[in-house]
Amino acid sequence: MLLGDVSRIRTGNLDVNAKVDDGKYPFFTCAQKPEKIDTFSFDCECVLVAGNGDLNVKYYSGKFDAYQRTYVIEVLKKDLLDTKFLFHFLNKYVDKLRSQSIGGVIKYIKMANLTDIELPDYSLSKQRDIVKILDTAYALCQKRKEQLALLDDYLNSVFLDMFGDPEENNKNWHIVKLKECLTTKAINGFFAKNEHYSPDGVSIIWISDFINKFYADVSNIKRVKVSAKDIAKYKVGYGDVLFCRSSLNVEGIGKAGIVPRDLKADTIFECHIIKLSFDISQLIPEFFRVMSDFSYFRRQIMKHSKTATMTTIGQEGIINSNIILPPIDLQKRFVEVFFYVNETKQKMCASLDEMDNHFNALMQRFFGKGVAYGG
Repeated sequence: MLLGDVSRIRTGNLDVNAKVDDGKYPFFTCAQKPEKIDTFSFDCECVLVAGNGDLNVKYYSGKFDAYQRTYVIEVLKKDLLDTKFLFHFLNKYVDKLRSQSIGGVIKYIKMANLTDIELPDYSLSKQRDIVKILDTAYALCQKRKEQLALLDDYLNSVFLDMFGDPEENNKNWHIVKLKECLTTKAINGFFAKNEHYSPDGVSIIWISDFINKFYADVSNIKRVKVSAKDIAKYKVGYGDVLFCRSSLNVEGIGKAGIVPRDLKADTIFECHIIKLSFDISQLIPEFFRVMSDFSYFRRQIMKHSKTATMTTIGQEGIINSNIILPPIDLQKRFVEVFFYVNETKQKMCASLDEMDNHFNALMQRFFGKGVAYGG
């Protein structure tokens, strides 16, 4: 059966700016995390699919509102299709939707990409059995992710306790522009074209390698063949801080990551990234990385950046932003806490990887290519 034959698929009518910080109801946009809003246009059990960007799938039951590019899928023939089963199935199918997306700068899918989906031929009772299994595995993964988020909250609490709110600076720390703590000029990365990619080249860090991470993940990054001159110009080293200056994902703009110790022999960075090298006698990268997550820093970046848009910021916005500069010994004490928390996170992430692998194996078993549906 086709999804369009057993469901009603609509989109929201609101612009993304309709969100309200302390709103009463969820407001689903194309971002992973829902916003808030004071009104609702929907009151149902449904699956929501982001219509553009990286695409994602969510389940919700109750009152909510939605962005105009968010698809709201409500099952009408509940004797044939379980909504939670559809959620799990589309979580697997979303990779195919990404491959079907079209457009230039921001990829998107059309209504037909959803209505024409052929659903697995499981009976309703079998669907519900599958949901019980997948719900249990999914809940375990989510619980571990919540625990990881609590560690981040703890680190932020320690930061606030030691240094206060960086915006208010109620502990009267010395304030400087970030550029005063650099050892070299900030630069944008290497513009990699298709012809540059080569398994024999040097490693190159992309935005996706460090977004939402403290340290860039260099365990399995791409390689490019470039000149010795370019290697010298764009080479990164341990402790360099990388900033996302341009991205289709607005949430990623201005996010930072630190170059880790476990680098390949030579590693460079790509053109959507700005590299900063700190004088560590003044400013420790790990201390700065935590501070950069506070919203005031992002606001400063946008304020000082002459080329700031929803998808791009300039170097000047970053280097001209004001930061608090506590004594280096106090920064070091904080970094000791950071390393302890980070070590704990690494162990929990390894456990989460095992859970994710188990969950993905179940998804493959029930929804994978070549599975004989039925029953």
